[in-house]
Amino acid sequence: MAFVLENRPNMTLAFLILASFMQLCFGAMYKVGDSAGWTTIGNVDYKQWAAKKTFLVDDVIVFQYSPQFHNVMQVPHAEYQSCNASAPIATHTTGNDSITITTHGHHFFLCGVPGHCQAGQKVDINVLRVSSSASPSQSPLSSSHIPAVAVPAPSPSHASYWLPSKFGVVMAVFLVVLFNFA
Repeated sequence: MAFVLENRPNMTLAFLILASFMQLCFGAMYKVGDSAGWTTIGNVDYKQWAAKKTFLVDDVIVFQYSPQFHNVMQVPHAEYQSCNASAPIATHTTGNDSITITTHGHHFFLCGVPGHCQAGQKVDINVLRVSSSASPSQSPLSSSHIPAVAVPAPSPSHASYWLPSKFGVVMAVFLVVLFNFA
């Protein structure tokens, strides 16, 4: 018990360092359609909405909608283009669906309620392949055949820009251990 009390300032510092690294490990969160949400009301242009965003791996895409009137279906590219919801990759129906993007490339979503996709309730989330990524992989959920574009690292305004590498996380753990035994 005396050891813990003696090292309280060191442990606090180590905890703060670790907490800051943990906070930085998460991607940005995007609400589809911003304040309008996922809807057919208000003429939301989801193509334009997505074009203004820089999506990266580990970002969270949030679909908020009334589950009585809408749903979210992830579909392959061909089904996205033709608004065919008959064989989705995944279906979400809660009205507050958070989807973490785990791979680069295009991720296609639409509303499966008849007529909604045709009215524009569909979105292509294009997750960029950042040039600093180590090994690109194609997701089994992202069955599109559209290649991701290699781009330079995003501007600092994007929340995911400051993601530490695995080395950074290891260093944070090392610092916690070091401060606990120093």
